[in-house]
Amino acid sequence: MFAKLTAEFIGTLWLVLGGCGSAVLAAAFPELGIGFAGVALAFGLTVLTGAYALGPISGAHFNPAVSVGLWAGGRFPSSQLLPYIAVQVAGGIVGAGILYLIASGKSDFSLAGGFASNGYGAHSPGGYSLTAGLISELVMTFMFLIVILGATHQRAPVGFAGIAIGLALTLIHLISIPVTNTSVNPARSTGPALFVGGWALQQLWLFWIAPLIGAAAAGFLYKAVLEGDRTEPPITGR
Repeated sequence: MFAKLTAEFIGTLWLVLGGCGSAVLAAAFPELGIGFAGVALAFGLTVLTGAYALGPISGAHFNPAVSVGLWAGGRFPSSQLLPYIAVQVAGGIVGAGILYLIASGKSDFSLAGGFASNGYGAHSPGGYSLTAGLISELVMTFMFLIVILGATHQRAPVGFAGIAIGLALTLIHLISIPVTNTSVNPARSTGPALFVGGWALQQLWLFWIAPLIGAAAAGFLYKAVLEGDRTEPPITGR
């Protein structure tokens, strides 16, 4: 269990450092900025690389919503749920802390830019409302878990889950960065929000509630309707 929790801590740290780091350090870098597309790809790459490096140890959740969704789908034991969430949040905070130490090394650095925090209304990159943010986070997390549950199903082709999941997270960011700066991950949201404080902490509730509800709904639906017979041979064996 210690190895699993350590892997989840490192993986979530990597996700926040890689994904949020790309947003803070490189998205609008003069003349060479990577923009929204680059940030979306960075988040996808952190999950893809983390899945292959740490997935054999912990399952590579790196996200409280993923753990909840897998639990709801009957793929994860309830006894491990709270420990996983605790170390994921800790990893997210430490990842944000490392990013702060790097970013604050620049003379004109300011947290006023948001530090990759998630938000709605005046703090949405595109000025989207609370309702829009709620729907976006619910649906994007729901679909993320559908992809995860499907890609890791016993009948799915072996060895490709990390690619599908990483690309799904990239797509999710391409869609929803303008709406909320994309969370679909309460641990990812919590780390930066603790450093920004103020509005980021006040709006953090949405980026816990919406992803958890969306993930749980996907897990229960997949188990009840889409799971099928897990004893059937994989597609590649037919």
